[in-house]
Amino acid sequence: MNEHIEQQIIRLSGAKSAVNSHLLQSLWSDYGEIRRYTLEGGKYSSVIVKHIRLPDKVDHPRGWNTTLSHQRKVRSYQVETSWYQQYAQRCDQYSRVPECYGSEQNENTCLIFLEDLDINGFPRRLEHVTHEQMDACLEWLAFFHTRFLGSEPKDLWPVGTYWHLATRPDELEALDDKLLALAAPKIDTILNNCKFQTFVHGDAKLANFCFSADGLSAAAVDFQYVGGGCGIKDIAYFIGSCLDESECEQHADRLLDKYFDHLKQAFLKYSIPIDVGEVEAEWRPLYSYAWADFHRFVKGWSPDHWKIHAFSERITQNVIAELNLE
Repeated sequence: MNEHIEQQIIRLSGAKSAVNSHLLQSLWSDYGEIRRYTLEGGKYSSVIVKHIRLPDKVDHPRGWNTTLSHQRKVRSYQVETSWYQQYAQRCDQYSRVPECYGSEQNENTCLIFLEDLDINGFPRRLEHVTHEQMDACLEWLAFFHTRFLGSEPKDLWPVGTYWHLATRPDELEALDDKLLALAAPKIDTILNNCKFQTFVHGDAKLANFCFSADGLSAAAVDFQYVGGGCGIKDIAYFIGSCLDESECEQHADRLLDKYFDHLKQAFLKYSIPIDVGEVEAEWRPLYSYAWADFHRFVKGWSPDHWKIHAFSERITQNVIAELNLE
């Protein structure tokens, strides 16, 4: 067990000792790890530590070993630290996130000490979801977007999501679909210039949600790509991360409707002085643009990815047709 980390845990938690640790996950491209530490004699029985270590040699699993890729990851961990320090406390039971007990950074490492959601009502991680469990995530996203509507993303990504066009020139260069490459800046501009801006989670895939025992409530983790933007980007990405081609055909429209139902509930709950109908009228047509935006990234990043299918192609071609590029 790392002695410095153990001492920091004891200081932050008031525990007498950290008795053991368990590896939960290695970070992408060998940038560190996430561990659960079991504690004795303090307020908490366990704590989660996200330990970022900048590697001497970058080993990206899909070969994107570039300086830009490294800089993007470094920035993402700075953003995540800022998120927990400045914004996470604004979330509530409707957009549950782990409490941050503290953090520290130096030139090559970063430590983030977090609440263990497993012992506080969210013990389940799911690889496959029911419609009810997807609904729990859509509710989380709706309340999250409402909570940060109109907020300035200071010290976060100015434009959230890990596939944002300005941060992905290499993938755009590798994109064989030249018409989509031509459309990409226009799609990006339309999404970025929408009137109703909020914070987007930026990586709202199933793996970043933790579920209650009954699967009907969700909490979210991993805020490396949180930032400003149109909330509908999270929704297109989330639905696409859960459903295959045939499931998208059957259920995507209904799930989009469910999101806007939750958004209306959130506006009422927080007494937002904006007509939610105006937000829906702007965001709903942008759903296909958000889908095409991610499709652009994944086609350049990994042309054989399972998310590239006829449903996504059709949505993207419809967007291109709307832009009158042909």
